[in-house]
Amino acid sequence: MKLVFLGPPGAGKGTQAAFIAEAAKIPTISTGAMLREAIANKTELGKTAEAYTSKGELVPDEVVIGIVKDRLTEADCKNGYILDGFPRTVAQAQALDDMLPDAIDVALSLEVPDEAIIERLTGRRECKNCKATFHIKNNPSAKGDVCDKCGGELIQRADDSLETIQNRMSVYHAQTEPIKDYYKDCGKLKCVNGVGSVEEIKAALFSALGLSEAL
Repeated sequence: MKLVFLGPPGAGKGTQAAFIAEAAKIPTISTGAMLREAIANKTELGKTAEAYTSKGELVPDEVVIGIVKDRLTEADCKNGYILDGFPRTVAQAQALDDMLPDAIDVALSLEVPDEAIIERLTGRRECKNCKATFHIKNNPSAKGDVCDKCGGELIQRADDSLETIQNRMSVYHAQTEPIKDYYKDCGKLKCVNGVGSVEEIKAALFSALGLSEAL
């Protein structure tokens, strides 16, 4: 099974991809995680990427495509994979198909309205020390404005500010959402409601993919 996960930033793709990966025994390939690692390590790629991500903009295609191409050649991808965060433009989707014509079996789109995304992301908090994540409404720390795991200060990440999120949503609607039409035309698109509890969304995704907990 070769999946690409679509949906706006904060839709819960990472959480749900982990469930699917475990059930189907395939790796999740998150370009976001790879880029964040590069940024944290201050690599040349990371410095280039940070100039875009800090403003909520997309990293240039040539940077991301190179990363993905190398990753898909690794041994753990031979039985399938989940792409999370790529492709993010129709040009990237076309480049992926040109690079690997059988790269995608299903394009899975989590459908979440903008107002729900803004509430989710602006409410996120991260521990400055241990990096544990919380939400001021849905998953608050038992200790208020400090981490209940290590006592560290809880902060809002720069990319979770309202201005940055609104910019990210504008970029998503203009550049990424058209991918749904691309994969619909290919007969590969499946849309699932991304509003609800984690378990409810998981059940809907598993049903759409024909997966079961027993796998």
